[in-house]
Order: sequence, then C-alpha cells, then structure tokens
Amino acid sequence: MKSLLAFRSLFVRQAGGFTLALVLSLVTLASGVALLGTSGWFITAAALTTAGLGFNLFVPSALVRGFSFVRILARYGERLAGHDATLRLLADLRGWLFARLFPRLPFTDRSLRHGDLVSRLTADVDALDTAFLVAIGPVVAALVIGGVLTGALAWLLPGAALLYGACYAVAVLIVPTGLVLASRRAGTDVVSRAAEARSAVLDGIDGHADLTIFGVLGMAQAGFSQTTQHLADARLRLAALTAMAGFVVQSVASLALAGSLWLGRQAFVAGAVDGPVLAGLLLAILGSFEATSVIVRSVGKLTTAMAAAERLTAIAESAITVADPATPMAWPADTTISLSDVTFGYGGPPVLGNLNLTIATGEHVAITGPSGSGKSSLLTLLLRLADPQIGDITVGGTSLAALRQADVHAGMALLSQDSPLFNDTIRANLLIARAEAVDAALWSALADAGIADFVRALPKGLDTMVGEGGRTVSTGQARRLCLARALLSPASILLLDEPTTGLDRTAEVAFFETLHQAARDRTVVVVTHAVIPEDTVDRVLTMRNGMLE
Repeated sequence: MKSLLAFRSLFVRQAGGFTLALVLSLVTLASGVALLGTSGWFITAAALTTAGLGFNLFVPSALVRGFSFVRILARYGERLAGHDATLRLLADLRGWLFARLFPRLPFTDRSLRHGDLVSRLTADVDALDTAFLVAIGPVVAALVIGGVLTGALAWLLPGAALLYGACYAVAVLIVPTGLVLASRRAGTDVVSRAAEARSAVLDGIDGHADLTIFGVLGMAQAGFSQTTQHLADARLRLAALTAMAGFVVQSVASLALAGSLWLGRQAFVAGAVDGPVLAGLLLAILGSFEATSVIVRSVGKLTTAMAAAERLTAIAESAITVADPATPMAWPADTTISLSDVTFGYGGPPVLGNLNLTIATGEHVAITGPSGSGKSSLLTLLLRLADPQIGDITVGGTSLAALRQADVHAGMALLSQDSPLFNDTIRANLLIARAEAVDAALWSALADAGIADFVRALPKGLDTMVGEGGRTVSTGQARRLCLARALLSPASILLLDEPTTGLDRTAEVAFFETLHQAARDRTVVVVTHAVIPEDTVDRVLTMRNGMLE
C-alpha cells in the first residue's frame, strides 16, 4: 500500500471526479438496498392485508419504480464519472512517469531488459489506474451502506444489529485485508511473470531470423511456453485465493441473513416488529452484501496494482546518470570541441582510453573504424548522455559538465542510422527540430538536404503523410528528410552516426556531398564505416580499440 501512496498527489488531482463517482456509487447501492427493502415490505404488507381493508398501492409502487430508476441512472453516472476521472489519471500517470524518466536516460541498470521497460510503461501504468474504481471506491461505499443499515437495524430490530454489523465488518474489512496479505506474493508474481512473457515475445520477434537460422527456434518456443506456464500458475494461485475469499464472504452473508431471520422471528413472536418490516429488513440485508462481492473480486486487482506501483517507482526513483550543474554556464559562442585524456566505459573494460581530440569551429571530421572500436560511444559523450570516468570534454573552453543538458542538446543535433520518421506529415516531422519554423525555412532545409524537388512533386507537398517509419519513401529519401530536420535545427554542431547505412554507393557519395555543402557553416562530426569521398570532409580519423590513429 505504501507504493500506491507514492501516487497520492496524482489521485488528488482527480479528486472531484472520483468523489462524484463515489457519491453516485453510494446512491446506486443505497437505491438497490432500498428497492429490495421496499419491495419486501410492499409485497408482504399487500399479502397480509385482508380484502376488506383498504391498502395504499400507489405510494409503495411509486417508490419501487423510483428506486429502480434512480439505481439505473446512478449506475450510469458512476461509470461515466469514474471512467472519465480514471482516463485523466492515466494521462497524469504517464506524464509523471515520462517526466521522471527523461533525466534518467539512458539507464545504467543493464539488467532492465527492453521488454520489461515496455511492460512498465504500458501494462503497469494500466494496472495502477484501476486502483480507485475496483478497490478504494467500493470499500468506502460498502462501509457507508453497512453503517447506515446497522443503524436502521439498531432502531427497528435491535437484536440483529450486532450480528449484522459484525458479519458485515468481516466481509468488508477482515476478509479483504486477509486476502491482500495472502495474495500479495501472487499479485507480484502475476505482474513479474507477465513482464517476462512480454519480454520473451519481443525477444522472439527481434531475433526470429537468427533463431531460425541457428536451428534453436524450438528451444526458444519451449522457453516461452515455460514462461507462459509460470504466468498461468501465478494467475491460478491469485484466482484460487480470490475464490476462497469469495466463499468466506458468502458464508458470512448467509450467517448474517440466517441469524437475522432467527432473531427477527423471535422479535415478531414477541410483537416487537411486524411481518412486512421484518421482510423488508431481511431483503435489505441481502442487498447490502452486493457491495462485498465486488470488493473481493477487486482485491486481486489491487494486489497487482501495488506490485505495478513498486515497479514504476523503482525506475522513477533510480539514480540520475547525468545531472545538470547547480549553476550552469551559458552555451559558448566558440564551438571548438576538445577532449583531454578521456577514458570511458560501461562498467567493464574502458571503451575509450586516454582519448585526445580537438575539432575547430566549422571543421568537418569523419571518424572511421571497425565495429566496437568506440565511435558511437564518443558521440554519446559529446551529447552528454554519459560522462567520462577520467578526463574532460569542453566546448569553447567550457566543460560539458558545466552546461545544462538542454543547452547541449540544443547546440548539437544528432542524425543516426536509427533516426525515425514518424507517422505524420513531412511538415510535422521537420518541425520537431524547430517548432516555430515557417514554410520558407522548411523548404530551405529540404533544398539543402537535396530533397526539395521530390517533396514539391508530391500531391500534398509538405502535408504529405510519410507513414510509419517513413515506409512511403525510399531509404535514401528518408535519410535526406532526417538530414533536413537536422539542418533545420539551430544547432551549431552536427553529429552523424552511420548516416548512410542501407544506401548504395551512389546514394552514399551523393549524401556526403550534400552534407558537405549544406553544413558548410557548422561543425560536423561523422562516425561511419563508409569510404569517405574526397573533398567532403576536412579530416578523416581512424579509431581502433578506443584510440584515434
């Protein structure tokens, strides 16, 4: 429960919607109890009335219809208000989570698998947003209804009040509390096993070709089957505990009803209560336990919500890898890049060792070398997504560690082989780099990237949809659109990581020639396996084993 309390401020934001849902839930339950009680009294009184006596049928029948309509309308309003507040809470939860995650990227915890992170960002958040509707609200509503009915019994049937109150307290408080304690482990297992299953699915999709080629697809399938079996076992344990708790609640409800009937019979014989009132009270008791069955079914979801909350707070409160300085320096006008004795690793052997490099303002430098030599790690350090263990990196004589990360990322633009095109228009994809850019600036960037003529030829021009991942354009065109986006940014330093991957040699040469002309007033650092065409960069350096040659 402590893990859920960490999100109390987000729940408070939607307090109005949840309060309205709670009030309507109370009205629904109260109307149901009153409907049964009134019906029991009405039918019994009508049956006991002799033919010669007059009996007012209109008032009780109107009450029955009224309670029925009120119950229907309140139930609809409860669902409407509760789900509206829950969807708003879901948006707040995601906003809170992403705001906490961005300063912590990239994660240094290598044990956190990609699939597990996806699971926390989706399923765990979804589990949290049901906490009020399926647990907190029903418990509060049930307690109010039980308290009111206990008071009514103390007035009309005193002998049954204590028995009913005790049984109702067991059904609403003791059994759910015991179920939470007993199913805590099962709820945690369900969440963790479900995350493992999602990770296994993503791993199987990403590695399907390799698994097939190496003939281990059957082994992977067997492992996935074992994972899903563990998930099924965890869910079965949780369901068994929930069913057992439901049986206990129904038994307690039966005891309350049977005991009240016995005590009511004695009161009826003694003349302390008449038959119609007794019938109405017994049916009201039966109706009040409707709320307890909802609570038992909800507690299983509450335990998974608690486990999900723990998983979310674990990543939201993880250590910040790179923090902004308390008193940051301004981004310098001189953008000379200097690395002094830089050593860097990911927790193991150094990837970069005693690296020294100076890149003058406006200089174009290409860094080549085999995979694993540390080229991409160098760009990671320049973007300050990580800090070196030894040495320092400066821009214009100012250490990167003395600058705000937002200023670093505004001063440096990255174009990598994985730079995405989003399922939106060309205009929207470009405006990511500079939201206030006018059409003239967009066309200028497209022209510099050598793709303006292609975009003009499209029926909708800048408003053309590029599809998911840019699937409506070729690889070369997608790369040039990403280049145009980088050129549109106000960044004075362009960092490119394998920008020509997937291009043939002709397109590769054309890309470097375009880059040389388009970025002539900016500093450019290109990391690539490609053979650099002549006169497209000022220097070509080779990196091997974390050292520059």
